[in-house]
Amino acid sequence: MKKIFFSLTIIASLFIGCTDLEDDVIDRIPEDQYTIDPVLQMTPIYEQMREFVDGGGWWFAQELTSDEMVGPTRASDWDDGGKWRVLHTHTWDNNTEAINNMWSRFNNGIGQANKFIEAQLPLAGDSVIDAGIAKGKFLRAYYYYLLIDNYGDVPYITSFLNAPTLPVKAQRAAIWDSIVTDLEANIPLVQSSQSKTAAGLGMAYSLLAKLYLNAEVYTGTPQWEKAEQACDAIIAMGQYSLDADPLTPFVTNNEISGENIWVIPFHEDTYQGNNLHMRTLHYNSNQTYDMTVGPWNGFAVTEDHYNSYSDDDLRKAGYFLVGQQYTSGGDALSDAGAGGVPLVFTPEIPALLMDASYSPAQIRLSGVRVSKFEIKIGSKDNLSNDFPIFRYADILLMKAEAMIRLGKNGDEFVNMVRDRAGLDPISGTTLDQILEERGREMFWEGHRRQDLIRFGKFNNAWWEKPASTPDRKTFPIPQWAIDANPNLG
Repeated sequence: MKKIFFSLTIIASLFIGCTDLEDDVIDRIPEDQYTIDPVLQMTPIYEQMREFVDGGGWWFAQELTSDEMVGPTRASDWDDGGKWRVLHTHTWDNNTEAINNMWSRFNNGIGQANKFIEAQLPLAGDSVIDAGIAKGKFLRAYYYYLLIDNYGDVPYITSFLNAPTLPVKAQRAAIWDSIVTDLEANIPLVQSSQSKTAAGLGMAYSLLAKLYLNAEVYTGTPQWEKAEQACDAIIAMGQYSLDADPLTPFVTNNEISGENIWVIPFHEDTYQGNNLHMRTLHYNSNQTYDMTVGPWNGFAVTEDHYNSYSDDDLRKAGYFLVGQQYTSGGDALSDAGAGGVPLVFTPEIPALLMDASYSPAQIRLSGVRVSKFEIKIGSKDNLSNDFPIFRYADILLMKAEAMIRLGKNGDEFVNMVRDRAGLDPISGTTLDQILEERGREMFWEGHRRQDLIRFGKFNNAWWEKPASTPDRKTFPIPQWAIDANPNLG
């Protein structure tokens, strides 16, 4: 479908789940359908997600605050006022860029969702309209889930026309209860759909599973049984299954994946925003992929996380670039900026801040780089790989975790993921093993911060990061927002 992104209506239908595209061209839609069909009005809600993995802050805040990723300063490159280091060391404040950008994106999404829902309410009673309203509420719940996950107590606003000028904060637990109630009340109004870009049943049940899985963090009361039930609802749909190859969910044009449940759609030309390859690849990696642009030589995997994969793990070879690098024609690459030494990526990164006291090779070449999202030959500065927000492997691991926390045996579901990775089964899976497996499987997808918090390990010390205080489990509301509304302070 991404081949026809030139049409605004097609973009909308990508997001909302319209599957019959034959006549939905904008200059052929009867005028009265512009107000009748909610599909055509929901694009602004989704638009806020477009920068989640680029400049919107969300991906940076989930990955660079964790034990699996790092954005080291490489001499004069990647210092950027220390904005990457403060995420890694948990020393951010309410002026940190990623924190500011997330706040804007999430709240803009909520505002657009409220605007859409209110516009449809006078037409309620028609099944199409009611389903559209339900999807709008799914999306609003998703943005509120992100807000309470990242910021804790925040304003809870469900009106666009009557939104308060200076809203006050609601308690995190109360917001959790409201969005769970909203999801459960509206799920029966929506029919199953094959769309992976739409807010549909698969997305709603996945979101419900996340909310119940993290209920103890958000409310103080665990909800493991309901988390398992939400996972069971997705499994019972019979619509999703693990792909045979662990890399299939991340290939170019990954609409072929049978396990991606809900994704952010991207296209290298018409719907840009997935440029993580530019942030991790070396300047000369363009010769490996015959890229039309030069990458930026930044983000890398922490050595401990890279070493958590055994050599027989199929994900290790697929996710990472390590050792000698080559051109697309098979010639060994070198790095003139490092004195002409062979271009060899090493797992060890000598320091978070590599100044002139380190060798050019250490500065420029250290750290395993990431190729989890396929980088096709001829790639540009944006990829055409959709970014999965929810996928089936995550559902299986969430079910296993909920079962173990309930005193059950979750081996079956963990081993489905391990078997796909070419690994031997494990028996009597523990919570620590679940966290380890989640780290290996869900790497680079924006889950690690939340997982570490739920398992009580987010404040631990790790490479180049001392132990942090419990208040680091949430981010502060941006200072500019507080200046505009003192009730947020």
